[in-house]
Amino acid sequence: MPPNTPLCDFGWKAPAFTLSDPIGLSCSLDGLMGEKGLLVAFICNHCPYVVAVIDRLVADAAVLKEEGVNTVGIMANDYATYTDDSPDKMMQFAARHGFGFPYLVDETQEVARVWGAVCTPDFFGLNAAGELQYRGRIDDAKMGDAEDRTPELLNAMRQIAATGKGPAEQFPSMGCSVKWR
Repeated sequence: MPPNTPLCDFGWKAPAFTLSDPIGLSCSLDGLMGEKGLLVAFICNHCPYVVAVIDRLVADAAVLKEEGVNTVGIMANDYATYTDDSPDKMMQFAARHGFGFPYLVDETQEVARVWGAVCTPDFFGLNAAGELQYRGRIDDAKMGDAEDRTPELLNAMRQIAATGKGPAEQFPSMGCSVKWR
């Protein structure tokens, strides 16, 4: 059975980080924060759960960006063992899916550990103060047809942007476990 994310720890203060993208451009949590919040998505290239939702994530992130909420993707898998997640393949994956947000490498896996990431995808929705307000799935379609989906992540981040608070009811994200060294 694939792992599920834990329940949202409302108000948990996101620990600062600085990571680089595959070509070496450095990004910090503070620099990534949008005016109304930040969506941190622990993702990778090879996980079938990520592959199933990536185009929806990219589309939802574009909407959120227009509304003052930024997004960042973080790849924390051991890419020496899982070569489909290598930095070169990250760049190809991001280009193929039209990422409008940075896709960073957590080389040491320290950020994933400190944040408590358990699976890919694992979503952390922060308000403008950097406090956790969403830890759930992208939508109710899961890996299936998303034509009639309820965009839970998008709706939650819009609520967080407007009020600073996430929805009380959240459903865990499900995916492949983070590939630890």
